[in-house]
Amino acid sequence: MSSENEKSDEPEQLALIRETVRKAKVPRAKPRTWRGAALAKELPVARVVVNKGALHLDQFFDYAVPEELDEAARPGVRVRVRFGAGAHQVRGGRREGGRLIDGFLVERRAESDYSGPLAALADVVSPEPVLGPELLGLARAVADRYAGSLADVLQLAVPPRNATAERKPSPAPLPPPRPPEPGSWTRYERGPAFLDSLARGGAPRAVWNALPGPYWAQEIARAVAATLSSGRGALVVVPDGRAAARVDAALTEVLGEGRHAVLTAEAGPEKRYAQWLAVRRGAVRAVVGTRAAMFAPVRDLGLAVIWDDGDGSHSEPHAPQPHAREVLLLRAAHDRCAFLLGSTSCTVEAAQLVESGWARALGAGREQVRKAAPLIRTVGDGELARDEAARAARLPSLAWQTVREGLKTGPVLVQVPRRGYVPRLACERCRTPARCRHCAGPLEAPEQQELRCGWCGRGAPDWHCAECGSTRLRAQVVGARRTAEELGRAFPAVPVRTSGRDHVLDSVPGRPALVVSTPGAEPVAEGGYAAALLLDGWAMLGRPDLRAGEEALRRWIDAASLVRGQTEGGTVVVVAEPTLRPVQALVRWDPVGHAQRELAERAELGFPPVSRMAAVTGPPETVEAFLASAGLPADAEVLGPVPLPVVRPGGPRRPGDPPPGEQWDRALVRVPPGSGAALAASLKQARAGRLARGGGDPVRIRVDPPDIG
Repeated sequence: MSSENEKSDEPEQLALIRETVRKAKVPRAKPRTWRGAALAKELPVARVVVNKGALHLDQFFDYAVPEELDEAARPGVRVRVRFGAGAHQVRGGRREGGRLIDGFLVERRAESDYSGPLAALADVVSPEPVLGPELLGLARAVADRYAGSLADVLQLAVPPRNATAERKPSPAPLPPPRPPEPGSWTRYERGPAFLDSLARGGAPRAVWNALPGPYWAQEIARAVAATLSSGRGALVVVPDGRAAARVDAALTEVLGEGRHAVLTAEAGPEKRYAQWLAVRRGAVRAVVGTRAAMFAPVRDLGLAVIWDDGDGSHSEPHAPQPHAREVLLLRAAHDRCAFLLGSTSCTVEAAQLVESGWARALGAGREQVRKAAPLIRTVGDGELARDEAARAARLPSLAWQTVREGLKTGPVLVQVPRRGYVPRLACERCRTPARCRHCAGPLEAPEQQELRCGWCGRGAPDWHCAECGSTRLRAQVVGARRTAEELGRAFPAVPVRTSGRDHVLDSVPGRPALVVSTPGAEPVAEGGYAAALLLDGWAMLGRPDLRAGEEALRRWIDAASLVRGQTEGGTVVVVAEPTLRPVQALVRWDPVGHAQRELAERAELGFPPVSRMAAVTGPPETVEAFLASAGLPADAEVLGPVPLPVVRPGGPRRPGDPPPGEQWDRALVRVPPGSGAALAASLKQARAGRLARGGGDPVRIRVDPPDIG
């Protein structure tokens, strides 16, 4: 064709395109209002939960379904809607305006409860239904229990969309495996019967006090395999990625490849979302993961497992701050599935589950405990005062002797309750804590350098004790790096490794070495540690908190469980007063008895978990006004308010602390058993009312606060 013909045809083609566009009645491009577009012929109303976590907006909203979105707008899909348009913004019988936000389509309806004009769905983000009725019901139950909003819980329950992972098909599901052999479950009195009940489709509920040693991950894997053999699914929630890796390896060994998914943050957004989709689609029936996996949409859930429920990592820091143990308890009750709470230690909440009869104790006899647990030896204040080595080098003679003997056969673990070099200092003469003269913050000597304040950062080169005038300092609490340095000088031919918040080791070889670790960061040693030192026990027991003794015992038992059994020569030395109850429980290896005694004392005092409690924090006048208008249950008791410590600007902050420099109060509201739902509802309603009236005050509510002083 010649160029002249091309020029002559061009105007005609353009005119044809323009005429086609004029005749086509298509809606406007995004952001769509669907003005003039026909609605779906059947079920033209979509009920949507919008991504707005404000309590006064914790409800479903109705939207019109355009005919073009009829096929894609199915319950459970992600949608985009316009939110915030006023009643005056109505054109052509349809509400317009507002801001585009995300949401989930909950159901399709023939009519709306709202009598006014509806806005239209702006778009269906993805045809993948990610919010099923089971997950929606669980999220609603969690929101109600923790006085939160459904939208906030869904933010935790449904991971962000990844289009690449969504386009990939999930693998075909594998047939159920054969029931596993009991293996090391035979060490427990009711262990084989528990597995047999799972394999037959039963729903046993147990609080499992696991024996020390490396077998707990394999035992969880066998419980999961028994559940899968009955054609049901299983969910395992662990505190961190290291524990998830151990259970992952055990599941692969017991089940083989392709039968379970791992949901951890370390996997990355695409891989984690692909694994989550495989679970939701039913391609995988078993899940192991960290805290967020508590909401994993496992089909036909037959077993919910939580390991080490006392670990603080199980408590979600984002609103409404649910605890993984409580979420799994809700799932077990709702789905009528089996439940297994396992730990080498025992929390007061676990003891209450057994005390109430909701679950049964699953443990080993004393003979098995003596075989698996290491020998525990104590060094108290009396021995330290008479020990010349302890006064000169902080470590008692028994500790030095234990280290020497242990290094002959393997690595030795040293647990230090503080990281750093010398985190806390005190007067050498009168033991008065060294404080900054400007802000009263604690003085530190990082990396053995000049004194400085841990809050304001000012130096203190001319410090002297305000009580006795002395200018000499001593280490009140010695950090992990200082301890590693001292041990390195004492044992120059032995390698020293450290594990803490900045650098956590997963495992260490079975060769002789010194491993200095902070609590919770202890690496696993091949073949187990030959010995362990648990230093500065008073620092863990002396915290002003109701759970100080329980937490110290849990940390000690977790570390001692990595040591070889007494029959193999394993020894643990704990530097703490031997007459204290947690120390005695460690010596006897009786965490269950310690938890039962703690539970009895909590019952006398009316403290959780015997009662339900909520913390209300905020500026003093705001807290007082909030409690006065809250409409609390008749049996509620208010403790406080009491002032919280003021956070210094630039100082360390913990989750939940008030803004730096502001004075906040905290009130504790407790109710007896059976009134927890009424307490949560009243607090939620009161806060929602204040927000609806424009009272955007900084009141914070936390149900089941972990630290109550």
